[in-house]
Amino acid sequence: MHLIDPPSSDVAFTPSVKAVQVRKGLRPAHRAIEERGGFATRITPDLAGFIAAQTSVFLATASRDGQPYIQHRGGPPGFLHVLDERTIAFADFAGNRQYITLGNLAENPKAYLFLIDYAHRRRIKLWGEARVVEDDAELIGRLMPADYKARPEQAILFTLAAWSANCPQHIPQRFEAADVAAALGEREARIAALEAEVARLRAGAA
Repeated sequence: MHLIDPPSSDVAFTPSVKAVQVRKGLRPAHRAIEERGGFATRITPDLAGFIAAQTSVFLATASRDGQPYIQHRGGPPGFLHVLDERTIAFADFAGNRQYITLGNLAENPKAYLFLIDYAHRRRIKLWGEARVVEDDAELIGRLMPADYKARPEQAILFTLAAWSANCPQHIPQRFEAADVAAALGEREARIAALEAEVARLRAGAA
């Protein structure tokens, strides 16, 4: 007898969550997602491009007892590497050395990545499992961003189970300081060029 695999969205839609959806009258809409197979389970080219452009990620883990913890990790665009359609990896830089994430992953591999692009008001949720690699200098070196002033201690490999995108509702639109500076620089250059052209025309008219 062939057993039907549960939809991938069950990673988030637990029985308790489904009960709330029923109570709120939203279960039919979410059931439709499940009937289509649930959330996406592979990294698409579009998602890979989104991941590669990010300079920030939030990594959630939990202890064996379920105590949650969220850690922020950042770096230049490209510090998050898509190794294949199921694997994301990054060099884990030295920080405050509390090692809560590492301790959690040592006893509970369940993990979650949250990516948000404020400029384009887009956010991506990824469920999966993560593991720490401490004894692979070649891998850590390959994941390390070029010329980035940080010291890598280990690598973290995230294996995707499912992912989903949120709507842009309530996401404040914010821009990277470097992007704002570049836009202002272009504007100032354009203003200077126009002022020079006005001065030239005035001199010619005189």
